[in-house]
Amino acid sequence: MPYTVEEGGRLNNFAKEPKVYQAEPPTAAEKRNYLILGLTALILVSGLIFVAFSASGVS
Repeated sequence: MPYTVEEGGRLNNFAKEPKVYQAEPPTAAEKRNYLILGLTALILVSGLIFVAFSASGVS
């Protein structure tokens, strides 16, 4: 770990900085997978809301 010595002899410990890299844009296959997962989540949440309203008896 990188230490620095300050005035008075105190040690200061700094965290190791992560390696920085440029993010890659998603490929066509990844975009398709994101769309499928989003639609699946939307259908699931809509179904759960429908079941909750049906079971609660609120009209």
